[in-house]
Amino acid sequence: METVQLICIGCPMGCPMTVTMENGVVTSVTGNTCKRGDVYARKEVTAPTRIVTSTVRVSGSKTGAVTVPCKTKTDLPKGDIFRCMRALADVTAAAPIRIGDVLVPDVAGTGVDVIATKDVE
Repeated sequence: METVQLICIGCPMGCPMTVTMENGVVTSVTGNTCKRGDVYARKEVTAPTRIVTSTVRVSGSKTGAVTVPCKTKTDLPKGDIFRCMRALADVTAAAPIRIGDVLVPDVAGTGVDVIATKDVE
């Protein structure tokens, strides 16, 4: 039997939780005060994912902006973070850019798009 201690990030409460696993299967989650905690804990110990935030270079900006902040549209497997970041290192987006514009479709073959999080003229 294995136990994992986590602090929940599913809501602002930050509940300390204990996840008990047997043979890679979650058998119990304790310490959470809401359903989101249970869902987060089970996912975190079996298939952790993250939203990746970064910046990419911009060309042709009228305002002189040299980068635009961006993020993955959805979460991706934690193990793909560094592949995603390496793929973003060589990206240059042409201005104008609008919030939500896809800057990199299917980043690093993950099936997840990278989108702009700010307008750039």
